[in-house]
Parts: sequence; C-alpha cells; structure tokens
Amino acid sequence: MSGSRKIFQYPALRQLATRLRDDLNNRDFVLLYAYNGTGKTRLSMEFKDAGKRKNRGNPDTLYFNAFTEDLFIWDNDLEGDSERVLQLNSASLFFSGIKELALEENIQAYLGRYADFDFDIDYERWAISFRKGEQENIKVSRGEENVFIWCLFMAICERVFDGDSSYAWVKYIYIDDPISSLDDNNAIAVASDLAKLLRRGKDQFKVVISSHHSLFFNVVCNELKKQSHKKYFLHRPNRGSEYTLRSTDETPFFHHVAMLSELQKAADSGTLYTYHFNMLRSILEKTAIFFGHDDFSTCIHGVEDEVLYARALNLLSHGKYAIYEPREMVEDTKQLFCQILNAFLNRYQFALPEVLAETSTSNSNS
Repeated sequence: MSGSRKIFQYPALRQLATRLRDDLNNRDFVLLYAYNGTGKTRLSMEFKDAGKRKNRGNPDTLYFNAFTEDLFIWDNDLEGDSERVLQLNSASLFFSGIKELALEENIQAYLGRYADFDFDIDYERWAISFRKGEQENIKVSRGEENVFIWCLFMAICERVFDGDSSYAWVKYIYIDDPISSLDDNNAIAVASDLAKLLRRGKDQFKVVISSHHSLFFNVVCNELKKQSHKKYFLHRPNRGSEYTLRSTDETPFFHHVAMLSELQKAADSGTLYTYHFNMLRSILEKTAIFFGHDDFSTCIHGVEDEVLYARALNLLSHGKYAIYEPREMVEDTKQLFCQILNAFLNRYQFALPEVLAETSTSNSNS
C-alpha cells in the first residue's frame, strides 16, 4: 500500500453490503482485510440478507462463516461413550443437495491435504463419524472439525460451479475467515486451493472473501491478482456503527504495517490508550522472529535508554488491558511510548499506509 487513496465511509452495515454488491456488478471478486472484532461476520450476514430482500425472501448467497460452523453439533454419546458423531442440521439450505450429490470423494480429496483422519456420512441419521487408523468414532479436535467443514464447503462449491440444480439459487459466494485454526503452511495450501477453485467458477459467480489472517489474505490476493477484483482494508473507526473501506494497491496488505500506521497516528494525535503497548510489543515480537532473534528487545538494541524501553514494554504490555474498554495513558507514559515507537521506526524504515488519513476521506457516494 502506498500513496494517498480515498477512504469511503458507510454509516452502517447495510450501506456497506450494498457497496460490495455494486462492486460485484462488473468484477468477479471483492477481497476484504479487517482485524478481528471489526464486524466481518455480521457483514457477511447483512450481505446475505440483502439478497433475500432483493429476491422477496429467496436467498442468493452461499456463505461460509461462523454460522456455517454452527450447522454442525456434536453428539458425544454421553450414555454409551463410544459412538461420537457430528450431527448436521438437515433443515439448512447449505445441505440442500448433499444427500444426492455423494460428496465424499470430493471432500476426501481436500481433507487428505490438511489432515490425517477419515470420515463416513450417514445420510439417514444426518451424522458424520470420524476414524483414524484402527480407532473408530473418534472425537476430532476443534481445528480438525473446522478443517472438515471447510472441505465440505469446498466440495459443495464444486457442485455449484458444475451447475447442480440443488444450488441453482446461488448467485454469490461469501467466505469469511475459513482458516482461523490452521498453521501457516496449511493456511497457504487452503488459500491456493480456494483460489484455484474460484478461478474455475469466476464467470459464473460473484465472490466476497474477508479475513483477519494476513498470510491467508496475501496468498489469496496474489493468486487472484490477474482476475477482475477489488481489494479493501475494512475498518471500524472508534468501534462505532460507522465503517470505512480503503482500496489497496497492487501490494498485498500487511497486518503489522497497518498496526504500525495506527500506532503512529495515535502517537501523533496524543490519543494513546494502554492497549497500544500490547500492539507495539506484538509488532516488535514479530519483527524479532522475522530476523531470527529470540527476544523482542533486539529490535531496540543499542538505542539510548534501551534497558528502560525493554522494561517498559515488559511491564506495560500485558493482558489486563481490554481493547473494548480503553483507558488513556497518563502523560508520562505517553511520552515514553512515543520514544519507544520512534526508536523502533528510526531503525526500521517501514512504508506506513495512511489507513486512517482524514484528508483523503470521501463519502460513500463518491
């Protein structure tokens, strides 16, 4: 991200969802990066509801988000403690064609890349059982469960792209944060598989992808950069009802750079809260790891007051600070924070995006 770009403001999610649908009128994809807690899941549901309002109650969006995961509920067989299964909500349109489509082979093709367990689907009971080696009816971990659900979604998407009549109602696909439980290697693999599948259906469906996972987002951006798309940083200033979209350029968006930009903005304005120390510590930790060091203090090694800065970061970056109930720093602490931030930025020359720049802001009608 570089240069000054417009920031589009929206008073509520409904207007924001309308903007995304407008973007998809002449593009195949919209890619959104946003921090956790911004409202991505609620945006995906508003996007889905906008379709139902437009089509007199009939849906037009197949979505994957936290609500999708709620369609699966564990039956742990508390009485027998032996036949644990994952129950499906058969009433959901998400499963409208699954019984006839026999998706097992497609699901297994994806699942085998990310996990080492097998499964069986009982369509009469709407239940899935898992096995690993000689162990039957096992309870898989939360991460493995999420991976399975994601693979099922990918298999359904294949049928959607094949034009199966069970999913003829699908015009849009909305995917929100599919890989929150995966390690980095699998995050790359999932992003690559998703992009490959979406390129296959690009002329048939419009797709929105939102994520807080910077690595996943960067890979998707790179994989889809030759396709017609819009790419935004989604932000909720002051955690109110207003939302902003900032278009990014050809460089994929990096989470830590945006965080640094926010810290610089907060330091310049003097509006510093205690949780900003947590954010600064997080960035120093990641920077140290990137350069192969085992301690964040190496990022400020050799600067004046190095010991004081390291001690302050240790003492003032802890979990007692609630980001949703911010407490402003006292003046002395603000000065210390700014000194540490400046020392870090003087050593590492980051190109900070103007994610909160007010001078380039325009309204949603621009």
